[in-house]
Amino acid sequence: MIYDALAGTASSTITPKGPKPSEKESQKSAKLPPCAACRMLTDSFKKGLERTSRSKFEGGDAAWEEEKMGSYKTSEVRLIEIQEHLCSEVERAQRQCEGLAEDHERLLEEWWFEGQAESLHEWLCIGKLSVCCPPHHYGPECTPCTGGAQKPCSGHGKCKGDGTRKGNGECQCDEGYNSTLCDVCASGYYESFRDDSKLLCSKCHKACNGPCTGAGPRSCVACKEGWRMETERGCMDVDECMTRSDPCPGNQFCVNNEGTFTCLMCDKACNGCNGDGPDMCDKCAAGYTLDESKAMCVDNSNAARERNLQMARYITYAGLTVATCIILQRHTVLAAVVGLSVAVYITASEYYLNYVHEPVEPSLQMPVSLSSNYAVDD
Repeated sequence: MIYDALAGTASSTITPKGPKPSEKESQKSAKLPPCAACRMLTDSFKKGLERTSRSKFEGGDAAWEEEKMGSYKTSEVRLIEIQEHLCSEVERAQRQCEGLAEDHERLLEEWWFEGQAESLHEWLCIGKLSVCCPPHHYGPECTPCTGGAQKPCSGHGKCKGDGTRKGNGECQCDEGYNSTLCDVCASGYYESFRDDSKLLCSKCHKACNGPCTGAGPRSCVACKEGWRMETERGCMDVDECMTRSDPCPGNQFCVNNEGTFTCLMCDKACNGCNGDGPDMCDKCAAGYTLDESKAMCVDNSNAARERNLQMARYITYAGLTVATCIILQRHTVLAAVVGLSVAVYITASEYYLNYVHEPVEPSLQMPVSLSSNYAVDD
């Protein structure tokens, strides 16, 4: 009967009509397994104990009240204050928690006045209601977990049903461990430490395909795809960008990674390339032309605009020179000074525009072939 009360009644097969309950309301109406539900109740009671740990009787003379009514710590007043807020902080399965608190109010009072020698969870959930087991025990009879209650699963796994009246006690090993007792390293791991009481399994190198004898690529028994076995160095990365004739399709270029490779799109200025950027093009794409001075493919519209600006600049210079000669034709010395100033201005402007204003970029270097960027493994 107690087990049924903790598990909750079965839901009706008739779908109720009306608005769909909110997510918050659904959380409050959720149902937990018997042991988890009982632990939820005792945890809420424990929080009530913490909340009232500094409280005292509300009368004016605390000493007199302690003498006449007993210690507040174990008083009925404190119990009532705890029960008034019991389950209020619970979000998931709050309705179930409140139902348990109501159903087992008498047991909570019995523990409060008589059973506080042990924790409420042990006294209520394990002892009185028999819905939980002590740690590292499982099943209806609270049988010790596989490997024993002191160190189940050799300390490298979880016992199925641990602490509940369910489960089969078998070990669910942590990553890297295997066997019934989780006392053996799994495939892909090696023993980095072992003594009479402790085993530590570490992951093999990423190049290893399956087991290994130690750390590093030299300890691999076999290599994964993308790696090759060498007698002295073990598993070494294969440079697919060098070993394959055409590793990437279409307008893409190859980048080698450990154990694999990546294909990246060429720059929009390129029609085929061997690297990133407009200076690595095999040919220029439509709408782009090769600027030999910069050794890169440039936008035709930008090149035409630059040529027009350059022509306009030269015409301005010529007009400035002619205007100087016409205005100052009767003053030879002054005309010479102004003309010299105009010449210096034109020279300085061209030098600034061509050498100072444009920063030197690595992309302005001549294209290099893909083979020069990658070294072949010995």
